Amino acid sequence: MNPPPPPPPPPPSSSTVSAAVTPEEASAAALPAPTALQEIRGRKGLKGIVPLLGPAFVAAIAYVDPGNFATNIDGGASYGYTLLWVILGANLIGMLIQTLSAKLGLATGKNLPELCRERLPRRASFGLWIQAELIAMATDLAEFIGAAIALNLLFGVPLFISGLLTAVVAFGILALQSKGYRRFELAIGGMLAVILLGFLYDTLKVGPDASGVLSGFVPGFAGGDSVLLACGILGATVMPHVIYLHSALTQRRIAVENDEERHRLFKFQTVDVVIAMSIAGIVNMLMLVIAASLFFGADIPNVDTLEGAYHGFDVLIGGGAALAFALALLASGFASSSVGTYAGQVIMSGFINRTVPLALRRLVTMTPALIVLALGLDPSRALVISQVVLSFGIPFAVVPLIILTSDRDVMGTLVNRRSTTMIGWAISGAIILLNGFLLYQTFFG
Repeated sequence: MNPPPPPPPPPPSSSTVSAAVTPEEASAAALPAPTALQEIRGRKGLKGIVPLLGPAFVAAIAYVDPGNFATNIDGGASYGYTLLWVILGANLIGMLIQTLSAKLGLATGKNLPELCRERLPRRASFGLWIQAELIAMATDLAEFIGAAIALNLLFGVPLFISGLLTAVVAFGILALQSKGYRRFELAIGGMLAVILLGFLYDTLKVGPDASGVLSGFVPGFAGGDSVLLACGILGATVMPHVIYLHSALTQRRIAVENDEERHRLFKFQTVDVVIAMSIAGIVNMLMLVIAASLFFGADIPNVDTLEGAYHGFDVLIGGGAALAFALALLASGFASSSVGTYAGQVIMSGFINRTVPLALRRLVTMTPALIVLALGLDPSRALVISQVVLSFGIPFAVVPLIILTSDRDVMGTLVNRRSTTMIGWAISGAIILLNGFLLYQTFFG
């Protein structure tokens, strides 16, 4: 019996720059210490399951980030329940993709960017890194603007100052990793619970029309603008940066000794994904349902924006509902910004085998968001546009993921089934076609 691998060293200090690190060191910089599977063997019920849950809850917070708030509120206010089916489909797609990402890390002990660097031509890997960094900027745009709007609504803090405060909080949450991965996962899970409870409360206050909700699950659009918003919803739901991250969260989190244990652990990781992504899906659907029930056809200005939605809640169903919405938005912005920073380190260290200080990296990726806030541009519109940009980054993460998880030399006994691979390629094709249609509508429609 081979002994379990030693724990990776702690992440490098943010005051240092590593000019060249090994893939193992790069992984260690992004990973918590592993827990031996033997420690949880023999436990029954929740005691045996809970220690294995967590990575998918970190990933799921990206599926309910402020970009989701913007696109879902806009979708409900502008088109009623029409785009509810898009959220359901995007969430099911997200479940499959996050499961594949989690499986890749478990099977190989490496994350998706690392494997792309090892197995793709250097130019291809470098190109993927460049687009991933651009996607990271679009992600930060949504997260920082969302948290800034929440702080402004709750406490009257100017938007630019709120953006800077968000960066400080994000680093604080991320610092919990130094105390062990469970503290970080629990903090993110707690914020996910705040978001869920906030929208459950608002849903009970609204009392949506059941027949209208059911009609929203019938596929269809309401003109070219609704297609643009559908792309935004897809980009907000299936987040490229968290596809890269999930493989890093599982690559050495639990020590396994053989294929039997690896398959057993993968079953628990699948449960983790189903639970976490179901919660995220419910939250997203509640966002659109609430907006459709309250704002669609209502004679209230700007309810398709986050600020307008907040004031709409206050006017139509009371200050408590508005407070619940703002607190959920704040929790989303803080949690997703810390997860975005985590993902950024994984992306850089994996694709180009380099690391930079967290503070410097964060300064670069959050600059577009701070510019938007400083110039006083429409933050809600910027959020929606950022999600459309994210939708164009999805294939660049999904296609390599499908290729790698379909390769038996890479995955061993956890290689994809043929049906899984076919579904994955169909999803990739559908996303590419949807984005192509969006480009056609934008320039020639």
